[in-house]
Amino acid sequence: MRAESNGTSRRILCVFPRYTSSFGTFEYAYPLTDGVRAFMPPQGLLLISAYLPKEWQVKFVDENLRRTTREEFEWAEAVFVSGMHIQRQQMNDICRRAHEFDLPVALGGPSVSACPDYYPSFDYLHVGELGDATNQLIEILSRDTSRPESQVVLTTKDRVPMTEFPIPAYELADVKKYFLGSIQYSSGCPYQCEFCDIPSLYGRNPRIKTPQQIIAELDRLRECGMTDTVYFVDDNFIGNRKAAMDLLPHLIEWQKRTGYVVRLACEATLNIAKRPEILEKMREAYFITIFCGIETPDPDALHAMHKDHNMMVPILEGVRTINSYGMEVVSGIIMGLDTDKPNTSEALLAFVEDSRIPLLTINLLQALPKTPLWDRLEREGRLVHDDGRDSNVDFLLPYDEVVASWKHAMAVAYAPEKVYARYQHQCDHVYVNRLKVPVPDEMKTWPNIRRALVMLRNLFWKIGVLGDYRRVFWKFALGRIRRGDLEGLIGCATIAHHLITFARAASSGEQNASNYSIRLREAAVPAE
Repeated sequence: MRAESNGTSRRILCVFPRYTSSFGTFEYAYPLTDGVRAFMPPQGLLLISAYLPKEWQVKFVDENLRRTTREEFEWAEAVFVSGMHIQRQQMNDICRRAHEFDLPVALGGPSVSACPDYYPSFDYLHVGELGDATNQLIEILSRDTSRPESQVVLTTKDRVPMTEFPIPAYELADVKKYFLGSIQYSSGCPYQCEFCDIPSLYGRNPRIKTPQQIIAELDRLRECGMTDTVYFVDDNFIGNRKAAMDLLPHLIEWQKRTGYVVRLACEATLNIAKRPEILEKMREAYFITIFCGIETPDPDALHAMHKDHNMMVPILEGVRTINSYGMEVVSGIIMGLDTDKPNTSEALLAFVEDSRIPLLTINLLQALPKTPLWDRLEREGRLVHDDGRDSNVDFLLPYDEVVASWKHAMAVAYAPEKVYARYQHQCDHVYVNRLKVPVPDEMKTWPNIRRALVMLRNLFWKIGVLGDYRRVFWKFALGRIRRGDLEGLIGCATIAHHLITFARAASSGEQNASNYSIRLREAAVPAE
């Protein structure tokens, strides 16, 4: 489905901002790869690009790959921008540069939808999802591409059904330069966790695409060169369990047809562990990773944040159940909760040790607008508006003590010996449970062999020779080599290097303690 035009032709420049350095964008892993330069293709801008009238010309720039050129601004008649809170500073910078060419700039996406007041300089604010606000913006620009006298806010009231979404314009993105492919199946989540803004932004009744749409998108990603892992960016893959079960047979058939070249990953609530019928189908579809928002191992804290569904099964049992289907668990963890105690960091580290989860995104609590947490803290007078802090929450424990506990947890959890021990456990007890698939002929080509050799060279030189934890690396690497598991070696060591490097910067105070922090920093992933 495309938007209608009045016969005009416009030139739209879509610009995605750089990420500020964060735990979950894996930038320290990029130098170990064969040309990866950014995290995931941005779904929002690529969807809008595909939705614009067919008569309109579109160019797309991801500033995580390179900076927008003067010639591109001169070519454009209007600029579209989208992004998340962590990209706030960079979004405002793109707006400033576009205004130097007197171009109107429209901003959409999750950050502006939650906090339109963050962006007073933009000409158009698109609040909400694809829908009538999008059509209004297109209609305005069809008539006139001069900058409006004052900011125009367009709010979606009637959303385009996801069954009518076009395939995102993946062809505009150089997908081979991304760490992961991305695809969206659903929007919204039925749960109301206190800290989460998803229900207020996207609703509690998940909206979904058809299985046929997803297969068409996967085919398009493959046509564009994606051959690694594709991440379902849904807020909760099992938000609609029946829909997930309807999709999985199609994914299984697609994997059989394409030779299991692509691995899949997703986000889901931990209660997926109570659904063996879903986990078995996910294993058959070659899902290898599930991100679970565990948040905390403390039952009292889970109850307080209205995340009781995490207690439908004991957490460690749930993790092991998922692992038994060959899927690695990645976890979100929050520190700074009202239920935290002086020894919370030690309890968290004990959980890390027991769960053997290699990758946990440990963040300080941040109150987001349009969440029950924000409303409660505002009533209690506990919101702190200070750009110099790592959190906008007035913790019940002393602020400096909470930050120090976070730094301690990062330093200990991501000590090289600890990280590699957890990855060794994954190799021995999790990855061995994955579906056994033959190596497809497509992966036996010289370009793929060369790519693996380049990554091995990078690992051996940058970590095995120059690295200060090379002994830990070689102990793991030689074990993988003896077993002929070069894929496990490359995958684990690449991610481990990012975790270790980021955690060192975090524990020394060089990184924000929250991915949502209002403490703005310069982007650490430069556009060249």
